[in-house]
Amino acid sequence: MKRVNDKKRKQLKRKIHIRKRISGTPERPRLTVFRSNKHVYVQVIDDTKGVTIASASNIEAEFKGLKNNVADAEKIGQAIGERLAAKKIEAVVFDRNGYLYHGIVKSIADGARKSGLKF
Repeated sequence: MKRVNDKKRKQLKRKIHIRKRISGTPERPRLTVFRSNKHVYVQVIDDTKGVTIASASNIEAEFKGLKNNVADAEKIGQAIGERLAAKKIEAVVFDRNGYLYHGIVKSIADGARKSGLKF
C-alpha cells in the first residue's frame, strides 16, 4: 500500500510542478492527457474562461473498438487535432499531466502533430 501511495504522491507533485508553468489561453489552449488502465482521455482547455474547447477519448462511439495502447492512442491524437482544425485552432500547449512523455502520452502528441497541430 505504501508503494501505491508514494507513486500517486510523486505523480501529483510532478503535475503541480508542470501546472505552475503552463496555462491555456484562447490563442493557445492547453491540451491535457489523462490515462487510466482502460481508457485515454484528451481535452483542450481554455484556462482563462475555464471551458473545455474539444475532447476525445476511447469511450466515444466512434472510437469504441480502440484499446489503451500506443497505436490506438495515436488515432485519438489525430482526432483531437482534426477537431481543433475545424475550430481554427492551430497551436496548443501540451500538458502531460504528470505522466512521463513516453508510450501512450508521446503517441497522442505525435498523432496531434500529424494532423497539423503545433506545440
